[in-house]
Amino acid sequence: MRFSYFLIPLAFALPNFASANTCEVAISSGDSWAYSTKSITVPADCEEFTVNFKHTGKLSKEGLGHNWVLAKTSDVNAIAQDGGTQGLENNFLKQGDQRVIAHTPIIGGGESTSTTFKTSALDAKENYTFFCSFPGHTFMMRGTLKVEN
Repeated sequence: MRFSYFLIPLAFALPNFASANTCEVAISSGDSWAYSTKSITVPADCEEFTVNFKHTGKLSKEGLGHNWVLAKTSDVNAIAQDGGTQGLENNFLKQGDQRVIAHTPIIGGGESTSTTFKTSALDAKENYTFFCSFPGHTFMMRGTLKVEN
């Protein structure tokens, strides 16, 4: 009988706990050219979505920095090419590039950052790719982002 007193509140608390952070994701990368995940799904009911990005390595941003950039898949290669000459101070992104939906700054080992974007900028029928814009990283550091219908 006493055991049921604990189960009833727990039954109501678990659904709220499980859905508490569905409009954000944690992703990381270390001193290698790989993200901790290859795909992200954005729930359709999120008005905004946050990406919390951590560099778990030890190397500096000048030596092996990483960031997280989101764009339509069809735009990724052109964004990377246009940003390649923009320098670390511009996160290797062309300033004001309208093709970039969201991005974090380039960070080094032990650093964390985040970006939040409005999901109204996304179309469930479109293909999206997240990538690192540091020169040479784009082709290895990629993943997909999908919006639930």
